[in-house]
Amino acid sequence: MYNMKKTQEYAAYLDIETTGLSADFAELTVIGIHLENGCDEVVQLIGDEISGASLLEVIKGVHTLYTYNGSRFDLPFIKQKLRIDLNDYCPHKDLMYSCWQRNLKGGLKSVERQLGIERKLTGVDGWMAVRLWHDYSLNGCAASLDTLLEYNREDVLNLKKLREMLKA
Repeated sequence: MYNMKKTQEYAAYLDIETTGLSADFAELTVIGIHLENGCDEVVQLIGDEISGASLLEVIKGVHTLYTYNGSRFDLPFIKQKLRIDLNDYCPHKDLMYSCWQRNLKGGLKSVERQLGIERKLTGVDGWMAVRLWHDYSLNGCAASLDTLLEYNREDVLNLKKLREMLKA
């Protein structure tokens, strides 16, 4: 489990990977959190490491949690699966709505393209993330897990870039 002493408050950026869109039928596979704590570290909870306790340990000290479409997807999914409402632990700001105010529509990848935010993994999307997880969990393919984690890492790192560009 992740354990780090936290003495000050800082922002964090969260993105999840799942096996589908409905928390009724799908599972959480990865929770990525980019902590803006002076070390700019990315923590990724994977598979069996994912629990309410482990997530709360990671976000201890977070003053604001940023997501993209998190109010409609990430946070409700976490709430249903882990039985914790992250809004009870830190304020949440969904950058999607800041984008909408600037007429930037579409998913995170579309908004990134509109703003010129680059990605290394241009061929990976949410559906591919599901396939990567299945290839890892069913076949033990470490390369698939590595690609999935890099995809998630780019998501959370780009959330910070998006926030900075929006001045949100």
